[in-house]
Amino acid sequence: MSIIDREILALLRDVTENVILPRYRNLADHHVENKAEGGEKVDPVTIADRESEEALREGLDKLAPGLPFVGEEAAHADPSILERLKGPCWIVDPIDGTRNFASGQPPFGILIAQADQGVAQSGWIYDCLTGRFCAAHRGKGAFVGGEKISAIATGEDPPVAAISLIFMDESQRAAMIEEICPHYRLTDIPYCAAEQYPRLALGENDVSVFERTLAWDHAAGCLWLEEAGGKAARPDDGSPYRVDEWDRKGMVAAASPQLWDDLAERLNALPR
Repeated sequence: MSIIDREILALLRDVTENVILPRYRNLADHHVENKAEGGEKVDPVTIADRESEEALREGLDKLAPGLPFVGEEAAHADPSILERLKGPCWIVDPIDGTRNFASGQPPFGILIAQADQGVAQSGWIYDCLTGRFCAAHRGKGAFVGGEKISAIATGEDPPVAAISLIFMDESQRAAMIEEICPHYRLTDIPYCAAEQYPRLALGENDVSVFERTLAWDHAAGCLWLEEAGGKAARPDDGSPYRVDEWDRKGMVAAASPQLWDDLAERLNALPR
């Protein structure tokens, strides 16, 4: 494990043990708010998200003093912070899977990426309850707990798909359910990118579809999956994920390029 990976892991463990887990299953009603209202699109934030983000900001600033910081909660409060994604920066989801965390159930984790010029260069994924630590550095491979891994598919026929219908409009949902889902064995979505990306590389899921593609949810996971030999890209043109395209929607992630190609072809055949 590299020096930076050890430092990041130590920070993740510290924030988990001293900030996040003391709040787990210990939240009062006034500790949970919704950033957006409406059915499936409820987007909760807790006091632990804010406390974790501040602790991570302080810790990362010690590792790379002055490097701009893009945290999910800070960017929600001040969208101008997103402009930092165009240059060198940290990108942090202080609790990924807040919906699960707030309801007192797994999975949830922390996502950190370091990006430059709109492209993730390093990424770290931490499962707060199991301690699983995934790390990737561009051009150097993907690791779990310091061991280099290669993505594997489930080998099932039909392939296993975790398709998120959240944030799709009604017509998109209908098309997905009618035209795409029948070609796959559907499995649950974990409401947590820190869980979904590992599932795609570790032989549990084959493909996944995302509509919303915010940098703090996907920067680390996309890099890690691709460094493992999988693929995450925009289905409409096959372009790689960029952290500075914060308004762009739609992404497909898969355990292999072939699985990605098959799903993207089906999606692009849908009527527009």
